Amino acid sequence: MAYEFKLPDVGEGVVEGEIVRWLVKEGDVVSADQGLIEIMTDKATVVIPSPRAGRIAKTVGKEGEIILVGKTFVVIEEGNGSPAPAGRPAPAGGQKAAPAPALKTASAAGPPPKAAPPPAAAATAAAVTATAATSARDILATPATRRLARELEVDIARVTPTGPRGRITHDDVRRFAGGETAAAAAPPGAAPPPSATGAEERQPLRGLRKKIAEKMVQSKFTAPHYTYVEEVDVTDLVRLRSAAQKLAEEKGVKLTYLPYVIKALIAGLKRFPLVNATLDDAAGEIVLKRYYHIGIATSTEKGLMVPVVRDADRRSLLDLASEIDRLARGAREMSLAPHELSGSTFTITNLGPLGGVLATPIINHPEVAIMGIHKIRRRPVYEGEALVPRDLMNVSMSFDHRVVDGAIGAEFTQHVVRYLENPNLLFMEMV
Repeated sequence: MAYEFKLPDVGEGVVEGEIVRWLVKEGDVVSADQGLIEIMTDKATVVIPSPRAGRIAKTVGKEGEIILVGKTFVVIEEGNGSPAPAGRPAPAGGQKAAPAPALKTASAAGPPPKAAPPPAAAATAAAVTATAATSARDILATPATRRLARELEVDIARVTPTGPRGRITHDDVRRFAGGETAAAAAPPGAAPPPSATGAEERQPLRGLRKKIAEKMVQSKFTAPHYTYVEEVDVTDLVRLRSAAQKLAEEKGVKLTYLPYVIKALIAGLKRFPLVNATLDDAAGEIVLKRYYHIGIATSTEKGLMVPVVRDADRRSLLDLASEIDRLARGAREMSLAPHELSGSTFTITNLGPLGGVLATPIINHPEVAIMGIHKIRRRPVYEGEALVPRDLMNVSMSFDHRVVDGAIGAEFTQHVVRYLENPNLLFMEMV
């Protein structure tokens, strides 16, 4: 008995996924819950397990291709039966199936068919066609790239791939088409003209990149942004963190400044609950969140991801540091589950390693604020008449002006700055 396994819903709002890697091949025997395929969605890369035991009778799709939720991607043969072939069902009663009718080459009212080619020519043409079809199926290219090749009348099997894992890109097809056209038009012995297509490469906007684009447009066109920037003297914080690093290392934890920033941030969110909120446009209501799930914007090879530290207010500094490190590694490896990438109430984007004086971070919709932290620099500062070295850092806050007025945004920022400049207050209030 054959079971057609359709791609399940792997997360809220996910309608398609890109095949990253097949973990099985046709003919393999699998057990229930064994991984079948890695699928990359716009939220995460997930492994789809087998719903039952059996033999893999058929796999649908190649690495790099897109598969829609609800579409069959693998057929599993259970027991001793074999899957029914595609097309017409087998006739009942053991009767032999009637042969398929021959394809018509012209309608009854149409012109008579052309004379058939000589047998030798027909055999040669059939062999070439079969070889080209087989090669086209074996190459790695997206459906959009294959369509472009057909439009440009390019034999995709002859195109040299330059994409990842030997994938043929749009630019590969255009470059081949331009080279073929130029070669055909140039007189014998003439130098080939330069191809303008070689200066461009088109990449499909899909997966994580597409989701980022949609989210950014939604945020900017929905929430009227304003940004407030402040300079922070983090000299005491630098000293405190340096003293705690050795203890953290002994416990196997990498202690960065982010746990301290999160603690200071939560102190501000508790004091100004409007900043830890969302705006329900449909209901016309501001939804105040009494929990603190902090998103940490993380740069990956695929694009920006925002893993979420849940219940950050209930975690210790070392627990925060450990969780941040785990989530960052998972984001870079594209191995986080969908629930680890959603549900944040406030987001931090750490611009420190790249420096910068200020930024205008785009709010992670539907949140109403975001915090950007910049590089810590040691600079001379006047204390009275004397110049002393201090560690300074800028913070850039962006707010949704529909919910957070300018005065509230400034007061919130100053409250967070107070805890960053006096980190001992965090322990006094057990934030």
